[in-house]
Amino acid sequence: MNIKRLSACALLALGMGTAMTAQAHRAWMLPSATVLSGENTWVTVDGAVSNSLFYFEHFPLRLKQLEVLSPTGAAVETQNMAEGRYRSVFDVELKEEGTYTLQIHRQGAFARYTLEGESKRWSGPVDKVSEIPSQASDVKVSEIDSRMQVFVTKGAPTDETFKPSGQGIELVPVTHPNDLVTGEPVHFKFLVDGQPAQGLPLVLIRDGIRYRDQVGEIELTTDAEGAVEVTFTEPGMYWVEAELEQPSQKIEGAPRRLSYSATLEVLPL
Repeated sequence: MNIKRLSACALLALGMGTAMTAQAHRAWMLPSATVLSGENTWVTVDGAVSNSLFYFEHFPLRLKQLEVLSPTGAAVETQNMAEGRYRSVFDVELKEEGTYTLQIHRQGAFARYTLEGESKRWSGPVDKVSEIPSQASDVKVSEIDSRMQVFVTKGAPTDETFKPSGQGIELVPVTHPNDLVTGEPVHFKFLVDGQPAQGLPLVLIRDGIRYRDQVGEIELTTDAEGAVEVTFTEPGMYWVEAELEQPSQKIEGAPRRLSYSATLEVLPL
């Protein structure tokens, strides 16, 4: 498999149809809490695209393709969704006990081309690439598959919503993502289209990069089984990202660009 470093937010930006400097920005969701209990339980989630993780200063995250899955895999309706100048926000009521998955999964195609001397962009389903004008020149088309996730648990953690779909890059937790603490090994497994993602490069970044001199990335690579192990030394919210590029099987001669990102909370032991 040909693996090449890209920018996950670049793929998300393509899905949003937004012009931005891809290498400088990261797309993310940030929950008000990841582990909750009791009655009348809610979580509020912010979403944005920014230079500094979890800091609002560039663009709101588009939530059109947001879905929330209950601990049994049923769709859950979001409430109080709103989009501001720099961030988007929504609420989820946690009625069931267990782990919820909040995700945005974008699939399709993106193209840049020149038409009558002007640079143009196009995005849409893979089977609609033929909509690009036949008289266009300098046509560059990519197939994209990007997934962004957040996990929130009410009561005891469950794993029903972690069943792989077999599409794109997916996280299969060995250690539950809502059971991460400092000083203890964490084990994750990653899949690409349902198969172990061997040699997949990962980056983990802790919150607060705006307030420190170094980003302090943790760089990892999955083994032959798509597995990776990490031990966190500092608590906080972390953003994990995985990216790769491979030939598209649906668009002749085009690359297929895949990305995965998630927000994880690590608690002190």
